[in-house]
Amino acid sequence: MIEALLVFALALGLGWPLGRYLAAVMRGGPLPGDRVFGWIERPLYAALGTDPRHGMSWRGYALAFLVSNLAVGLPTWLIFMTQAWLPLNPDGIPNLRWDTALHTMVSFLTNTNQQHYSGQAQLSYLSQMTGIVGLQVVTPMMGLALVAATLRALFGGRAADGAARGGNAGDRPEVDVGNYWADVIRPTVRFMLPLCLAWSLLLTSQGVPSTLAAGPVATPIDASAGMAAQKIPLGPVAPMVAAKQLGSNGGGWYGPNSAFPLENPTPLSNLIELLGIVLIPVSIVFMVGPFTGRRKFTGLVLGCMLLMSAASTGAAFWSEAHSATRADAALMEGKETRLGAESSALWSTLTTQVNNGSVDAMHDSLAPLTGLVALANMLVNAIWGGVGCGLQQFLVYLLLSVFLAGLMTGRTPELFGRKIEAGEVRLLALLILLQPLVVLGLTALTLAVPAITGNSNPGFHGVSQVLYEYASAFANNGSGFEGLGDATPWWNLSCVLVLLLGRYPALIVPLVVAARLARKRPSPESAGTLQVETPTFALTVVAVIVILTLLQFMPALVLGPIADHLALAPA
Repeated sequence: MIEALLVFALALGLGWPLGRYLAAVMRGGPLPGDRVFGWIERPLYAALGTDPRHGMSWRGYALAFLVSNLAVGLPTWLIFMTQAWLPLNPDGIPNLRWDTALHTMVSFLTNTNQQHYSGQAQLSYLSQMTGIVGLQVVTPMMGLALVAATLRALFGGRAADGAARGGNAGDRPEVDVGNYWADVIRPTVRFMLPLCLAWSLLLTSQGVPSTLAAGPVATPIDASAGMAAQKIPLGPVAPMVAAKQLGSNGGGWYGPNSAFPLENPTPLSNLIELLGIVLIPVSIVFMVGPFTGRRKFTGLVLGCMLLMSAASTGAAFWSEAHSATRADAALMEGKETRLGAESSALWSTLTTQVNNGSVDAMHDSLAPLTGLVALANMLVNAIWGGVGCGLQQFLVYLLLSVFLAGLMTGRTPELFGRKIEAGEVRLLALLILLQPLVVLGLTALTLAVPAITGNSNPGFHGVSQVLYEYASAFANNGSGFEGLGDATPWWNLSCVLVLLLGRYPALIVPLVVAARLARKRPSPESAGTLQVETPTFALTVVAVIVILTLLQFMPALVLGPIADHLALAPA
């Protein structure tokens, strides 16, 4: 519990100044570091043929986002399939199979880092440094760019608002939501990379490897193991771990992720990595106020997210402490004895509150109700969420809450002076319905065909394994119940579909809705205006989140983790 309080205190304490700095970076105004960073940014703008001062409509912004994803994704896929013939492969690792390479590329491109491979054994140093770490740095900033554009549109656009000129919504020009390339390059160069450098140095100081040399060969002490020698895998691990934690990525250098001693060697490194999970998502919440000019809006977002986070963390601690296996040796199965069950519970809930997915214990071995908490976190996907996409998902719930609250109170639903009408609600409803259709549909199909299921448990826990994998992919989380045999063409290709559907609509649809609202004539606030920046409305948003997400998955949760818990409970 002390570790949890320390992590939250540090995240809130550091998140406030980082959020203010991030707001200044995303606004694009003059900053003290312009002379240092300008010489890096200007050649990038020239190579892309863009002027950061020139804005884009939502269509141009979304197109640039999709093109950039394609431009970095295809070369990464090729690197994975040809790594055996490329340099920086001192351990002679072979090429990845095409479907595994495709899943890995899409997984890291969507900021998910779901791994159907074992990093130290199946990827070369070049693949890890370029394809993996490169995507871990840039894809979070793509998510941040989309939420920045959505916030601009929600408050009328970056430039002159067409609504101020009068006329019908259809007659007014598209609002300026910013320049996509600037919104990615500026925070990457000025925020993400310096923070990753600092975190990498901190982790290196704790003994996390950071080398390009091949790993040493050791002679096992116990000759009865049947191994004459064992190769210890090393590599530039610290920079990747820094990027995986700070960027809400989660993919580990080693197969066991941060449960492996070389990736997480000390209690201090464990604290640093835990803090890294939530630091940038919390900073983005603090960014909202200075970025939009409505500081009370930060209070609404922070209050909702902090309330849900505290409830989730408390539930995970309780469930792990009161597990049906608490009294026997099964409690520590799948957990690191150096870290203990409590730290494992804390990590499991923070990594799923954020779209991070890194682990310091195997989630398949958590108590069933702790696994339920992790699943619920991913289904909500807006407790803190990933970099940018968490706030984007929260805005979806906010807009729906305004619409429902307006109907219940007999007022015209409007947010920040702009009416929410049928067209916007249809788009939001499609986004909400997409999750259960994809996750439950593929879960049912996979369980119906045992030949492709690949789960290690035919009972209730087997249902949880399959449901968790698809929920994790759709939430762009990446963690898994690793009793699942997922390194197969079915799992690779079906998860590719879920990864794509969970990432791109969730980022683009809110931008479309905000751009539609921005083209409407703003209404002045009056006594009848719904006040959203209040504790009462914050509780309304939380209630809507619970109703819209958890209840529609309740039958599946009952068949999975809840039934699993009841089966283990003493009679």
